[in-house]
Amino acid sequence: MAFADLREFIAHLEARGELRRVRAPVSRDLEISEVTDRVSKGSAAENKALLFEQVEGFEMPVLINTFGSARRMAWALGVEDLHELSGRVEKLLDLKMPGTFFEKLKKLGTLFDLAKAGPKRVGAAPCQEVAETRSPSLKSLPIIKCWPGDAGYYITLPLVFTKDPERGTRNVGMYRLQVFDDQTLGMHWQTHKGSAEHHREAERQQASKPMEVAVALGADPATIYTGSAPLPPGVDEIVFAGWLRGAGVEMVKCKTIDLEVPAQAEIVLEGFVDPKERRLEGPFGDHTGYYSLARDYPVFHLTAITHRRSPIYPTIIVGRPPQEDYWLGKATERLFLPIIRMLLPEVVDINMPAEGIFHNLVIVSIKKRYPGQARKVMYALWGLGLLMLAKNIVVVSEHVNVHDLSEVAWRATGNIDPRRDLVVVEGPMDDLDHAALRHRYGGKLGVDATEKGPLDNVIQDWPDEIVMSEEIKALVSRRWREYGL
Repeated sequence: MAFADLREFIAHLEARGELRRVRAPVSRDLEISEVTDRVSKGSAAENKALLFEQVEGFEMPVLINTFGSARRMAWALGVEDLHELSGRVEKLLDLKMPGTFFEKLKKLGTLFDLAKAGPKRVGAAPCQEVAETRSPSLKSLPIIKCWPGDAGYYITLPLVFTKDPERGTRNVGMYRLQVFDDQTLGMHWQTHKGSAEHHREAERQQASKPMEVAVALGADPATIYTGSAPLPPGVDEIVFAGWLRGAGVEMVKCKTIDLEVPAQAEIVLEGFVDPKERRLEGPFGDHTGYYSLARDYPVFHLTAITHRRSPIYPTIIVGRPPQEDYWLGKATERLFLPIIRMLLPEVVDINMPAEGIFHNLVIVSIKKRYPGQARKVMYALWGLGLLMLAKNIVVVSEHVNVHDLSEVAWRATGNIDPRRDLVVVEGPMDDLDHAALRHRYGGKLGVDATEKGPLDNVIQDWPDEIVMSEEIKALVSRRWREYGL
């Protein structure tokens, strides 16, 4: 199912009992955040998308926790279960990518049928029903304060559009923006992300013209998701969104800058970043469960704000997991599993649990066939895109359910000898990692929790795992009612 816009998705959620309208007056200062934090961590019956209709001091309603469950995240991407996403990508790879391994690598950016998935350019758009270019201001937006120690109000669910200064290629990212005043925002694009590379290129060129940036709020759900997706170089996020939703995304040219944005967005901020300008941004309560430290980041200057006549302001909060951003990450895990398998055929499954906040823990099961294979997989994952930021990788055998954390803990503690099976290396770390040796660089741990055999040169025999005989299991199943249990 391709949702035309965010409103159609809201209607879909409400019709299926997955959205609650909050009509009581609420404050954007921490109150919305506290309500949402409780709801997102509640039972399935409690965990719903929330539409706050009366935000004190503002006319716009606030939508939050939209993607805050496996079910809602799956619906956003047109499936009933997130595991279906892996099948869709596998089918695409099989159909579109014949040839050798290296031939497939070269074709990663040409997977999509542009006639179906390519953007559709339009001349008029709902996101420009109201346009303010003379004296634009952020005052009308109910931008929330998430946590008590935050440096201010933050836009947390944006699609940030930039263009490579040299090649002209587009990047869409999801980077938080701190409100400095009614016309300026802190642009927190992290050093490993696409827009940060565009920014570095603009700095290298030392161009007199500022770097143009657009921020779209509230596109259709698949397009919103793609802002968080760590796509390979050469894959356009808007084309990827078109493939996910089964129809190209309508795009419209901005009013004051030479960029395009989703025509069905709720709100669009147009502006620029001076490559030479920095300003202290943060602290901010982040998905690590800790406040990320204040550091110097680029500054966004507003040149126009456009929006629908009665816009909805979408946002999320991040903090100690699980939160809404966990499910965005889980969708990425399922979508990219087939690509990982294409590069590493021994990989069976992968899990990045909420407790690991994406980059802190990656659990991977493999078909082990030779000595050192677990280490080979660790090194390969550390060299694969943003998996370079993974702090801990645990490798288990193919029969282990990587989504059962109890089983993984049992294997990862019982199947290792620390001197033999732990791998410690150093490399790039996430911008937000407060425990790293230094900012953006630190140590990584690999754990080989596979069973060991003769190929691993173990000195003692590896024992058999305890398993009940199939005959007795079948007998007990037949007689279960007789036991009166």
